[in-house]
Amino acid sequence: MGQTDTRVAVIGIIVENPDSVGKLNDILTQHREKIIGRMGLPYEKKNISCITVVVDAAQNEINTLCGQIGKLDGVSSKAAFSNV
Repeated sequence: MGQTDTRVAVIGIIVENPDSVGKLNDILTQHREKIIGRMGLPYEKKNISCITVVVDAAQNEINTLCGQIGKLDGVSSKAAFSNV
């Protein structure tokens, strides 16, 4: 797959169940070759974590990744895609 077959996207993840963090990290590790970078911020006031993951992959791969993340208990995710 060439560079033109991929898109850059930002995946926003909110973790409300800390018991799901291990499974979330396993999923992200499985897709590590597609990840450009990630940042996680704990928000203790609401007892949640907010994670941003930037990826460069085919759109269907990004959608699959978001779907896997969203199936975790107490975890939600959304992707915003670039136009290039």
